[in-house]
Amino acid sequence: MERGASCLMPPAVAVGAREHDSAIDAVCCRRMDLFLGFADSTPSAAPAWLTISPPVLFFFLGAVATLAGSKISIPRAVTKMLSIYLLWAIGFKGGVELAASGLTAEGGRAIGLALALSLLTPVLAYVVCRRLVDSSNAAALAACYGSVSVVTFLTACTVLDQRGTAYGGHMVAAMALMEAPGIVIALSLLRFDRRGSHAEGAAHAGAVRRRGHSGWRTVLHEALLNGPVVVLLGSLVIGVVTGERGYGVFKPLCTDVFPGVLAFFLLDLGVLAARRLPAIRRTPLGVPVFAIVAPVLFAALAIVSARMLGVSSGDAVLLAVLAASASYIAAPAALRLAVPGANPGIYVSMSLGVTFPFNILAGIPLYSAAVDALWK
Repeated sequence: MERGASCLMPPAVAVGAREHDSAIDAVCCRRMDLFLGFADSTPSAAPAWLTISPPVLFFFLGAVATLAGSKISIPRAVTKMLSIYLLWAIGFKGGVELAASGLTAEGGRAIGLALALSLLTPVLAYVVCRRLVDSSNAAALAACYGSVSVVTFLTACTVLDQRGTAYGGHMVAAMALMEAPGIVIALSLLRFDRRGSHAEGAAHAGAVRRRGHSGWRTVLHEALLNGPVVVLLGSLVIGVVTGERGYGVFKPLCTDVFPGVLAFFLLDLGVLAARRLPAIRRTPLGVPVFAIVAPVLFAALAIVSARMLGVSSGDAVLLAVLAASASYIAAPAALRLAVPGANPGIYVSMSLGVTFPFNILAGIPLYSAAVDALWK
């Protein structure tokens, strides 16, 4: 079973008399479309660049209000709870869909392409960034741009649901599998690069010995077992195990509440992105240019590859979004341990302050429009 606007209600959930199932399902889907703010009865006919999801507008609200001097602030404990909820909801619903449909050949191709992209993008990012900044910051940028942004993925899912574009539940697993490889590859490239500089390599080795606990074992633990990945994959497994029975229990919480929670979370990220602007101005010009150009090129690579492999249009959009996104949670957490010499003012500011807003406001509509054109 693939998911579109109607995927939020598994077909096996009985509502009312069975002879009226299809009519009731249609009414429920219509109500969900209205809840998401899309009242058109033919959402797929709307041009991709005109599709603006209401939660995305809240990101814009947070950024503009902060730049105007407003003191919007959401407590850290609240935003942490919101992020955990979003990971749980998308993981659980993805697991329910996998339980209903199983892993198809097309799903296997999409996951394989996702893994290939997670191996290639950090290498390309490191090669380019090494010409712009030192090796430590180049590795940090490569790790962020080789990993993925879960919130960008969730926003893209909401936009696709709003447009009525179907995509597979296996994409949740693809997203989770893409998070760690980019971090590990970027750190491997940094160590390989430092072998060419004996003095720098010796200093780095001494720093690693002094830190002791922050070697490869700790880095891998941080990359593979960080909180977001555990919640996402754990929820996916629980969704697979409980299936539609579990969905019936959690449906109001994991479906009806989701757009509102995402709106609050994006409002907070808009505030944070706007606060990063001063740090962005202090970076070399080539780095912000990379933060905008690289996502577009990575998305184009994903779209062309998906077309060649016969991946569905919905999965292709999500693959493009994943390839274009940059991590500002999992990767920075690992980088603090592994590359203390890297400047968070560069890699966090670029991923959160430049690439994330670009993808939310312009990237997702752009990638959707490109897929619509190629899949016609």
